Amino acid sequence: MLNIKPPDAAIRIIQTLEASGHRALLAGGCVRDALLGVQPKDWDIATDAAPEAVQGRFEKTVAVGAQFGVVRVRVGDQEFEVAQFREDGPYSDGRHPDAVRSSDEKGDANRRDFTINGMFYDVSNHELLDYVGGRRDLDAGVIRAIGEPGLRFGEDHLRMMRAVRFSARFGFSLDPATAAAIEANAGRIGKISPERIRDELTTILTRENADAAFAMLDSSGLLEHVLPEVAAMRGVAQPPEFHPEGDVWTHVLAMLRIERSASPTLAWGILLHDAGKPATYAVTDRIRFNGHDKVGAQMSADICERLRMPRAQASRIHELVANHMRFMHVEKMREARLKRFLREPYFEELLELHRIDCLASHGNLRTHEFCARKLGELHEEALRPLRLLDGHGLMAMGYPPGPGLGEILAAIEDEQLEGRISTREEAREFARRNFPVPENG
Repeated sequence: MLNIKPPDAAIRIIQTLEASGHRALLAGGCVRDALLGVQPKDWDIATDAAPEAVQGRFEKTVAVGAQFGVVRVRVGDQEFEVAQFREDGPYSDGRHPDAVRSSDEKGDANRRDFTINGMFYDVSNHELLDYVGGRRDLDAGVIRAIGEPGLRFGEDHLRMMRAVRFSARFGFSLDPATAAAIEANAGRIGKISPERIRDELTTILTRENADAAFAMLDSSGLLEHVLPEVAAMRGVAQPPEFHPEGDVWTHVLAMLRIERSASPTLAWGILLHDAGKPATYAVTDRIRFNGHDKVGAQMSADICERLRMPRAQASRIHELVANHMRFMHVEKMREARLKRFLREPYFEELLELHRIDCLASHGNLRTHEFCARKLGELHEEALRPLRLLDGHGLMAMGYPPGPGLGEILAAIEDEQLEGRISTREEAREFARRNFPVPENG
């Protein structure tokens, strides 16, 4: 006998609905995860009770999808999604059903995406309810669309990417018919909104086995439709003395395999850091990609705009791509330039990107270790010294207002970072000596 144990608050919701004569079951992903021994993130409940009936039984509810019979119920500090059993009508937009109708649990199971997500659990009777073969596929490690795969993907095209994500996440194989349907329908993914594609890609990138997922996106034909710039990396050769691992695509997949817990911005930075290489490929004395960081930075900005990435995330991804080659010269940098580099707000993620970049290619971590050592040696004041003079102070010395003040202040900070001045009087003397006050000042 199975004994899946949801939170007490979920049990209270189920028991309250059952006491009112309704059927109420745990549904979908939480059942799948519990059977896999994974702690479910959400505990969703399916019921034959209409939304109005659900709202009438609980004090704190919000109808979040009234047209789909979905209500969020709050018990204590926890929220649970309670959805009426339903069957879906046609999906004319490839995203949402045009209409839904109430159903029973079997009908509800058969309108879901994959068999492993179509199971229910009866808490009161400790019984698994499996109308679609989900337990069989879970035990066999197979991702299989419910019913006819082409119809499932025709209803919601994003399910094709979800199939890849589940396959990579759990290390499951794709059912051959399901895989064939993805290949046949891959071009339809372009009808999905940029935001949904972005969110699915970000989820894939920040979960384990992102490399396997992107390899499947590529082999299925989906990648060339959602990220053609990334698909273009395939087959682009690299100089073997620096990249013994192989072409650009092999390198990026290796980086995704190494990094298992990246933030969204770091993960996107890894994926796009070499996006400029296909366009800058040239063979001179050896294979070179001159300026690929600048080209790639512009490409990353265009991709983020196309996917409607939040502005702050897009800016950080652009910074990571634009600056990932600066490590080439880091050991020869003047002290001031090095300290400015080390204190950049994006530097922590950039250093991690650099570490993974090295491990996935030549394996030499000397530059990474140099930067990490410098960061450990330098205290906050050494990286961000207190300003000795400001614009008002310079104007009091006779300097005219204008952009020239910024140049003088930057030069004074350089001297501080180099360790050559440390007092206000030294700063004034430096300014007078190197930036004479104009006679008419």
